[in-house]
Amino acid sequence: MSSVDTAWLRMDRAANRMSIACVLIFDTPLRYDRLRATLAARLLRYARFRMRPVEDATGAWWEEAPRFDLARQVRRARLPGNRGPDALQRFVAQLVPRPFAAQHPWWEFHLIERYGSGSALVARIHHSYADGIALIGVMLALADPAAEPPPAAPAANAGPDPADGESGPLAPLFEALTNAAAGGLTRSGEALGKYADLLPRPAQVIDYARSAASVAAELAQLATMPDDSRTRFKGKAGVKKAVAWTDPLPLDEVRAVGRALGCSVNDVLLAAVAGALRRYLVAKGDPVDGLEVRALVPVNLRSAGERGLGNRFGLVTLLLPIGRANPLECLYELHRRMEALKGSYQPWVAFALLGLAGYCPRALQQAMLDLLANKATAVMTNVPGPQQPLYLAGAKIARLMFWVPQSGDIGMGVSILSYNGGVQFGLIVDAGLVPDPERVIAHFRPEFERLLLAALMEPWDMQRDPSLVERELTAALHPPAAKSRSVARAGAPSEPPADRLA
Repeated sequence: MSSVDTAWLRMDRAANRMSIACVLIFDTPLRYDRLRATLAARLLRYARFRMRPVEDATGAWWEEAPRFDLARQVRRARLPGNRGPDALQRFVAQLVPRPFAAQHPWWEFHLIERYGSGSALVARIHHSYADGIALIGVMLALADPAAEPPPAAPAANAGPDPADGESGPLAPLFEALTNAAAGGLTRSGEALGKYADLLPRPAQVIDYARSAASVAAELAQLATMPDDSRTRFKGKAGVKKAVAWTDPLPLDEVRAVGRALGCSVNDVLLAAVAGALRRYLVAKGDPVDGLEVRALVPVNLRSAGERGLGNRFGLVTLLLPIGRANPLECLYELHRRMEALKGSYQPWVAFALLGLAGYCPRALQQAMLDLLANKATAVMTNVPGPQQPLYLAGAKIARLMFWVPQSGDIGMGVSILSYNGGVQFGLIVDAGLVPDPERVIAHFRPEFERLLLAALMEPWDMQRDPSLVERELTAALHPPAAKSRSVARAGAPSEPPADRLA
């Protein structure tokens, strides 16, 4: 097991399990037998998913799980009561803090066969197996662009792991998504190539970093960064979690607002998050003037075309200007800060520190990671999903959501995922700190609509052609009925929907 994956394995705590949770909602029923056949043929091609993590004082490694049984990993589940979104959210919140059984692989699927008019599927995978971008590749390997017959089961002696999404009709789509995420915040500076060469040897990365003034400055900044602001979002994490999500925002509208205001899609989405957090605190009567809350933002470090399981991302720290009531002021300040991060070495330094932590004794690793966790209130992840509908085991995926784990005592995870022309917000919180995450989530769309209104009211004295901007906003808000969404997307620029973050 790589040192970075080892670090994620060791981060597990009762209050914060290091598992990534994913929810897929289907408008039509998903058959259990066909789901089992699909996972047997496609997921088990990855040798790692037949293995369990094992650790002792000398390190950690992957070991074939004894008496592996796919039926144990893929189970049927039922929701109590009305079987609506509230019941599904409670089910996910109860599932997230459960520890995995040490003798079995650390992943599981729960099929809720009766959910609305169709089904729901809840997946949970330990972070040591893969990061978000790699798991998008796994999802694409499981899915099809159209309903197809169930695949045949593989031979019992399936070979080594294939590259993520390397086979099947969706392989080019995965490569495009990975390349988009890899074009991220840190792809500047000649020294980055040297870092990439040293990534398999994190200790050498640190040695090299100390000899470079710019990287040394990033290390000093991380070490001297003050603890984050004290708000009701931050405190001692407990075991009980709460989960909520929104209806998707139309991606075309988000793009149009970003273009009109001269900002990226990512800037607009982050501004909506900051505004939603502000509104929640104001409703609780908490002081917000001048308040800033720090978030840890994962950044994909894979090279263009690079595939494979495991964890290949760094972290940047981003201060959310929650204290700014004016939505445009908040947006432009976030834009300025994101631009400043584009030349930062923070992601590479954080990646190297994670790798170094994986080599250290557990107690020392815990102290290093707690130091970083104390400096942040939330983990915010933005993953570019496929912009075409996908089918899993013959059933069309209507909605797709996920949540990332939080390390230490970080009590909030915000996830943003674009899929099939929509942008989905998801929130997971410590229930002892924020017992009503649905009230936070409820503010996301109104905050975006404030930015939309601001874009419509902005004077057209920008460098762009005002008539073109007006036409784009009008088209996004009122698409012609005759045009399909795919046609509308075909005319859009090639800006990656989730922009720079991984």
